[in-house]
Amino acid sequence: MQSNGAGQGQESSDLPCLNSAQNGESSSTGGTHSNGLLSSTDNGNGVGTSNGSAVGPCSGTSAASAASSSEVGSLKKKKRLSQAEEDVIRLIGQHLNGLGLNQTVDLLMQESGCRLEHPSATKFRNHVMEGEWDKAENDLNELRALMHSPNAIVRMKFLLLQQKYLEYLEDGKVLEALQVLRGELTPLKYNTDRIHVLSGYLMCSHAEDLRAKAEWEGKGTASRSRLLDKLQTYLPPSVMLPPRRLHTLLRQAVELQRDRCLYHNTKLDNNLDSVSLLLDHVCSRKQFPCYTQQILTEHCNEVWFCKFSNDGTKLATGSKDTTVIIWQVDPESHQLKLLRTLEGHAYGVSYLAWSPDDTYLIACGPDDCSELWLWNVQTGELRTKMSQSHEDSLTSVAWNPDGKRFVTGGQRGQFYQCDLDGNLLDSWEGVRVQCLWCLGDGRTVLASDTHQRIRGYNFEDLTDRNIVQEDHPIMSFTVSKNGRLALLNVATQGVHLWDLQDRVLVRKYQGVTQGFYTIHSCFGGHNEDFIASGSEDHKVYIWHRRGELPIAELTGHTRTVNCVSWNPAIPGLMASASDDGTVRVWGPAPFLDSQEADGLNENCSNMDS
Repeated sequence: MQSNGAGQGQESSDLPCLNSAQNGESSSTGGTHSNGLLSSTDNGNGVGTSNGSAVGPCSGTSAASAASSSEVGSLKKKKRLSQAEEDVIRLIGQHLNGLGLNQTVDLLMQESGCRLEHPSATKFRNHVMEGEWDKAENDLNELRALMHSPNAIVRMKFLLLQQKYLEYLEDGKVLEALQVLRGELTPLKYNTDRIHVLSGYLMCSHAEDLRAKAEWEGKGTASRSRLLDKLQTYLPPSVMLPPRRLHTLLRQAVELQRDRCLYHNTKLDNNLDSVSLLLDHVCSRKQFPCYTQQILTEHCNEVWFCKFSNDGTKLATGSKDTTVIIWQVDPESHQLKLLRTLEGHAYGVSYLAWSPDDTYLIACGPDDCSELWLWNVQTGELRTKMSQSHEDSLTSVAWNPDGKRFVTGGQRGQFYQCDLDGNLLDSWEGVRVQCLWCLGDGRTVLASDTHQRIRGYNFEDLTDRNIVQEDHPIMSFTVSKNGRLALLNVATQGVHLWDLQDRVLVRKYQGVTQGFYTIHSCFGGHNEDFIASGSEDHKVYIWHRRGELPIAELTGHTRTVNCVSWNPAIPGLMASASDDGTVRVWGPAPFLDSQEADGLNENCSNMDS
């Protein structure tokens, strides 16, 4: 290792831990303890000063004390701390120091032979927190030799002077602030755009106006601590640890455990006070929506589609029996009850789409259906019944994000954009549409066609481009909320995940049985971490998005499961529609003891072994 600060009476910055003798010397130099921090107490009777050199025989002491000192000395000679052990001690020291346990930190550093941070860094910290800007600027010259990138000194100096300038302004010292701006900040020739912004603060009439425009806490401990956090990013950890480093590492560990938890399905809480650090994080599958909570039997024929509303308060189901049923979700019990039935779809209902604000619901029929129905869900009234031509096949639909337009099409080569009254706004001829989706930009429409691909169509400039190409027919697809990922149900292949931005196949999920039936899968759970799909083997399959093998297989349906919908507002609620004429509502295990829950007939098979 390279020794920095040679000839200045300082130890190497790359060696934050010292041996006992060095520790004793450092604690007697400049009034600082071995941790490099100024202390208000004298721990001269601790291990650091008197015991620092007591590694040999002790003359002039009793036999007992000699034996004790010899034991400590021999222990220190035998036990040489590894780099990892030194890092842990420094992390603990920093955490204890943040709690105000300064004497404990001094004793820990002296006994371990470690230094919490370089003395120059300690001096710099104190000067920043006390607002002694000239001294802090001089400290930067000492720190320059300890830094891997000396160019960072300019950035650090800029941050210091910016704080100095703002504090002068807040105190009403406009002339001093102007001198800092012209005589110190500008000559740095760094971040001139920011300097222009800072100069505008001279026009602020009072301190409150300054703090508001600068988005600054004002002079004091809070803003100086934030400044110090920024400054520390330029210093090597051997000189000064990053702020709250132990807390950061613990939070990362908790997040990693949650990420690796197959059944984690709740909002991540970054507050460490909400978790136990004494146990690994684990979620039971009994908390996961893989137990039948309810069986809806009001349809009298095959149920082809189901979809929760965007706010999660309703479920719409469409059936071969020519009806759409709207179900209300109880916010407390999560039980569903029939709200209203929408009738008259002569061909049956094979696809449903909620408007962005959940006011309207569009229903489409199977391949030979040329009609599209637009219902007002609140009133139960039919707003629009659209049919451009009796030869059309309007089997798929997607809402524009503005809620005022939608696109629809089918496999006979028509592709329309319409308003809420069914008036034709645009059309795209010759596109045999299997499934549609509108992206969040409000311009791009994704359409899977009979050429086993998904293309993007722009109705504004009438351009189109290829995005996804499969080797087998794409029966249906859905897109994640952020518009980045697409989930495809591919004939004879099952469920595929594509990255639409990079246009690459990310993952093929295993287990599902799919021939040439149209099956609709979905993203779901908190942060859309999970994927669920129906299957021709009568099961519902659930995968964690990052794993190819299913984490759960849900049994109970007796015929093909055509569609699965995960509630967007209640991560523990899911629905599936089947040719057996039922809709199953899935949720966590009921309040039973573990043996009873394991014995449920309609449970989920753990597939993560």
